[in-house]
Amino acid sequence: MNWSKTMLFASAAAVAFAAASASAQAQNMPKKIGYVTNYATHEWYQNVIKGMKAHGKELGIEVEVQDANLDISKQVAAAEDFIAKGVDVLIITPVNEEGVVPLLRQAKAANIPVVLEGNPVKGMTTMVAICDYDTGYFSGVEAGKYAKEKLGGVAKVMNVGLPLLSATVLRSHGFMDGLKTIIPDAVMVHDLDGGGNPDRALEVSSAALAKNADINIIYGINDSSSLGGLQAWKAAGKSQDGLLTVGTGGEGLAFINAMQNEPSYRIEAAMFPEKEGFTAIDAAVKLFNNEEVPEHIVSPTAPMNGEDWKKFYDYDGTTRTIKWDAVNALQPPAKCMKTSADLKK
Repeated sequence: MNWSKTMLFASAAAVAFAAASASAQAQNMPKKIGYVTNYATHEWYQNVIKGMKAHGKELGIEVEVQDANLDISKQVAAAEDFIAKGVDVLIITPVNEEGVVPLLRQAKAANIPVVLEGNPVKGMTTMVAICDYDTGYFSGVEAGKYAKEKLGGVAKVMNVGLPLLSATVLRSHGFMDGLKTIIPDAVMVHDLDGGGNPDRALEVSSAALAKNADINIIYGINDSSSLGGLQAWKAAGKSQDGLLTVGTGGEGLAFINAMQNEPSYRIEAAMFPEKEGFTAIDAAVKLFNNEEVPEHIVSPTAPMNGEDWKKFYDYDGTTRTIKWDAVNALQPPAKCMKTSADLKK
């Protein structure tokens, strides 16, 4: 066989091998993934879903979504519906951690792998989530630097938290610990349950400020919480001079508008929901193929100061578009500084 024929044969073989590999890869892709979110009207989850569906489309996977709307009974019913339909993989964002434990057993009995998003559950195989404590910690460090430079080195915090979930408790703990590395005598004046939504955050923040308004930092465990706290501050007729507002999530357009228009909203702990949805689909594919995965697949975060958000998003006034190259370049930690297990010590 001459050289040209040999090369032609090799090329044909390579094409055949590539086609066979592509076919095998397609056969190893789940056909349908069911995602039960806990609160689909929230910007964070809307963008998680966008990331899931976009990546699912790339891989030829149908991603069906059902919303629990913060009701554990609806979450259980939706997950059981997916199990009955025989989806290939189930993804769940827990409404609460205890209520999802029986679902893990049911899915296992049906031989359906489960990926958790956001919060750990006893008996889970894997969870895609940020390092919540680390996220709070590094935004606390940035807040400390800001307070040292702009607030006279004084840090009196109103924490608009969410004690229901270990993930959000870790963020609040991390924030105060990070803040104290810069300002050791920082104090938490108010530790509130803002429910993770703007109406509740506004209500409890207004009540707290009516009792004691001697604060100069508002920290929210998500954007709704920080914005609700800031709205309460403004409703009380107070100036934003001498105030710092710190958000968490980078959930949608709200934080961009706040950073552009609110003088005190200077720091955001961005969590990139689109990336988390993308990563959850990758985790689902791995489980479907019986690959080993870590118990916690870490999704990256980054503290943003001022206009840092422009490094990661384009915004045309109505729509934001993630800059995948910039976000994918972020390196999540191999291990979280603290996890939910540390809350039980």
